[in-house]
Amino acid sequence: MKFDSDNLEHNWTQLRASLMKQFGKKPDMNAILFLIGIQELGIGIREFTKEEKQDLMHIATCKVFSLSGYYEYTGTDEEGWPHYKAVKTIPFANLREQENMLKWHVIEYFNQSEEF
Repeated sequence: MKFDSDNLEHNWTQLRASLMKQFGKKPDMNAILFLIGIQELGIGIREFTKEEKQDLMHIATCKVFSLSGYYEYTGTDEEGWPHYKAVKTIPFANLREQENMLKWHVIEYFNQSEEF
């Protein structure tokens, strides 16, 4: 799935619409991060505890920010969960800028992914 590099909001709407076609409802940011986390964990869909869901969203956030070098993949633990370390500080931004930065990284993830 490729997006226009100039229009963040259009690309975000397009991504959500595409995921809605695949999954039957339009996902918000948390649902998209959860989906990316499941993809990165690589064990398929199953029931996850509340803590595991939070961990999956953290994995997704680290993964998408690794695209710009903010995080680095360090390997998986004995249960197969991926781990990352912060390698540079994400610049301070207001809430809107943070949201846009996360949207841009999520869109980049889907641009690079062959899975969706």
